[in-house]
Amino acid sequence: MAFSELLDQVGGLGRFQVLQVVALVVPIMWLTTQSMLENFSAAVPSHRCWVPLLDNSTAQASVPGTLGPKDLLTVSIPLGPNQEPHQCLRFRQPQWQLLDPNATATNWSKAATEPCVDGWVYDRSTFTSTIVAKWDLVCDSHALKPMAQSVYLSGSLVGAAVCGHTSDRFGRRLVLTWNYLQMAVSGTAAAFAPTFPAYCLFRFLAAFGVAGVMMNTSTLLMEWTSARARALAMTLNSLGFSFGQVLMAAVAYGVRDWALLQLAVSAPFFLCFVYSWWLAESARWLLITGRLERGLRELRRVAAINGKRAVEDTLTTEVLLSAMQEELSVGQAPASLGALVCTPGLRLRTCISTLCWFAFGFTFYGLALDLQALGSSIFLLQVLIGVVDIPAKIGSLLLLNRLGRRPTQAGSLVLSGLCILANMLVPYEMGALRSTLAVLGLGGLGAGFTCISVYTGELFPTVLRMTAVGLGQMATRGGAILGPLVRLLAVHGRSLPLLVYGGVPVLSGLAALLLPETQSLPLPDTIQDVQNQTVKKATHSTPGPTVLKSTHF
Repeated sequence: MAFSELLDQVGGLGRFQVLQVVALVVPIMWLTTQSMLENFSAAVPSHRCWVPLLDNSTAQASVPGTLGPKDLLTVSIPLGPNQEPHQCLRFRQPQWQLLDPNATATNWSKAATEPCVDGWVYDRSTFTSTIVAKWDLVCDSHALKPMAQSVYLSGSLVGAAVCGHTSDRFGRRLVLTWNYLQMAVSGTAAAFAPTFPAYCLFRFLAAFGVAGVMMNTSTLLMEWTSARARALAMTLNSLGFSFGQVLMAAVAYGVRDWALLQLAVSAPFFLCFVYSWWLAESARWLLITGRLERGLRELRRVAAINGKRAVEDTLTTEVLLSAMQEELSVGQAPASLGALVCTPGLRLRTCISTLCWFAFGFTFYGLALDLQALGSSIFLLQVLIGVVDIPAKIGSLLLLNRLGRRPTQAGSLVLSGLCILANMLVPYEMGALRSTLAVLGLGGLGAGFTCISVYTGELFPTVLRMTAVGLGQMATRGGAILGPLVRLLAVHGRSLPLLVYGGVPVLSGLAALLLPETQSLPLPDTIQDVQNQTVKKATHSTPGPTVLKSTHF
């Protein structure tokens, strides 16, 4: 683990790290808008069938002038289940008898109605255009809207699976740059998609890039930051998602056309693609994979930016070979996904960290559905989600540095789960209390996300770090896809979904107690480093004649 010493020499918390955080976290804010976009671009406006008497000027000319739009609506559109104009049916012929003051809603038969064969008329007071209105994703086609979200989540799942292994093989910065370009091109193309299937394809490709950006951003921040500042860098990265939630509400409030909104959240990634060539590749990854010359150039560059001129001049290939001799002797051995589950020192870490990632994605979507009861304005709701997240993540930074990774990870997940389980005991009439518990649960998840982002990077060696993060991201996306399906259990019991949503994070949090503590430890570079940590822990914890050593530990 000699790289930690090299990083301290060139500067593990200096001007370079500040510039890197800004360059990497700003795209994270815009990336969040991609994930939350369809809350607005796919909003379902109020709608009714198109009918000649209301929407055709020629047909309106034959109507007596004494009849207003309300009367014409009455004779053209039947009432729906909520006593509002039906959204998916119209009368085959005008039902003039309904204008009789003594008439009732039963003065027509089902046979007198038909589907909206001529299309729909949409309320454009909130949004001038949405994908729902553009491709008529209503009535018999209403299932296509959630399908679009599922396609997006699937793209993120595939991206996490591919980008993690690819980054461990070809480098963090190279894959990050490609992901920026992919998001920019795919997101922009989605705004001009001629058909709904084409739109779904471009959103799938954009989500693929989203997963890659998330993973490579966190890994670059972690591998270029000293141990004492690692939690701070990762918390700032996590806060980027929170501010992105607020940014999404602001942009959507100002841009009410779905295509323009899609462009507004996608075009900035062209700029990210351009300046990403300035970003430094992970010198830790370069050295471990045997690319000494490139690693040396990156270390000298960082030393120059941080004002360490003397160190820059003394860094040579011989110095690197001497400092990294042990790591280089084993670091170039091929490492694969199988090593995560077959290596004794990694197996438990892989299973439990993946479970924690899954619990976050699974429960977040469950809570997000409950939070819709907090307000009727989706703009206000979007802001609320981001604002609540900010203090939770700042609090998690303090806890990570004071309590450590393991208790913070376990406590945040258990707290979140208990808040959801507590709602099983609260009557539905007590809406304020239920909303408060839901907000507390969301805050616990925000803290848990920050912790698992830090914890995963510290648990796994450099040669497998991105693969492990990718596996965790896949688990998160899998949880996100499965989460909404749990709502179907409500037909068997109103509280049953809450039991599942709350039980998963509680069990995951308890399982996290089995993980080793990594606070203030240098990042492991090789599988051997992880195994050495495990052996050292076992040696220190075994009672025997080495009493002084054990007591000191």
